[in-house]
Amino acid sequence: MLAIGLMSGTSLDGVDAALIETDGEGVVRPISFRGEPYADSARAQLGAATTRALTFERPGDDAVISAAAELSMRIHAQAVRGLLQDARIDAADVAVVGYHGQTIAHRPDRGWTWQIGDGAALAAAVGIAVVSDFRSADVAAGGQGAPLLPIYHAALVRDLAGPVAVLNLGGVANITYVGGNGTLIAFDTGPANGLIDSWVEAETGSRFDAGGALAAGGRVDETVLDSMLDNPWFDLTPPKSLDRSDFTIQPARGLSAADGAATLTAFTAATVALALDHLPARPVRLLVAGGGRHNATMLAMIAARTGLTIQPTDALGWNGDAIEAEGFAYMAVRRLKGLPISFPGTTGVPEPMTGGVLYDRR
Repeated sequence: MLAIGLMSGTSLDGVDAALIETDGEGVVRPISFRGEPYADSARAQLGAATTRALTFERPGDDAVISAAAELSMRIHAQAVRGLLQDARIDAADVAVVGYHGQTIAHRPDRGWTWQIGDGAALAAAVGIAVVSDFRSADVAAGGQGAPLLPIYHAALVRDLAGPVAVLNLGGVANITYVGGNGTLIAFDTGPANGLIDSWVEAETGSRFDAGGALAAGGRVDETVLDSMLDNPWFDLTPPKSLDRSDFTIQPARGLSAADGAATLTAFTAATVALALDHLPARPVRLLVAGGGRHNATMLAMIAARTGLTIQPTDALGWNGDAIEAEGFAYMAVRRLKGLPISFPGTTGVPEPMTGGVLYDRR
């Protein structure tokens, strides 16, 4: 069936929309992809909602967050309409939209995770059934609620010799390990672009370190790096997950803009290397997706610290910008078919379970 997936990550850069044809199992055919960037005003409003959410003990009602949720839903609807137009596909021919929503807080240690976005409103706006709220059932069952993409990663690498690891470098980094016998293990590894973006914006006014150029001109402060790595979270046995706010740029304060960027980039690379120690075997290849794959300095540092050859997913013909959105389209189809999306080895749930709430197009 045809399905659309929507993803807006913690980098707050915009909405990714992907159209695929899939059976929710072994068949995946990407058809079209569209990126809908957030305007600066929207990004600021969503950032304010994220900051506001940090003050909550549990998700609740709030005018700032409600306004951001309405704004985010409208932009997601716009992305769906634009994607359908690009692909010349009628909404009536699409079975389902997988709507991740915008994460404003992720606290599985407290028994909750919070993605703003109204699935019913989106279904009414685009005229397509919507599956949203993918993570809450997993967290309620004792899981981490993240990462959820591993089942889609497994479908993508099914014809590759294993073990294979897929590293997603978004605001937070996560890794999926697919063993030769089908073993599926996944967890967050640490910050990816999130800290670097925050640093670069604070120090230079730019939104990100394009290509890793700023970091390439800096020097890694090993003392600061060691202090950041001295965190018991990295020793925890997976499954485990993070919120973007779990780490800050404060340890790098006082460094030059270039040295801070280099140190925070090295931190991402070092945490990926530490993550490999939690895998049952070294992967024969490390495939990299997400925005971080465009950062040449980051990829070089990861290669140096892991001793692995790093291969952007685009080299396999995949669209590395689209994979997360495609994954939520895939999982929405699995929800329609009653198939699981999270597993003991990926989120820590006691048994494989499906997830997501279905809203009809009416």
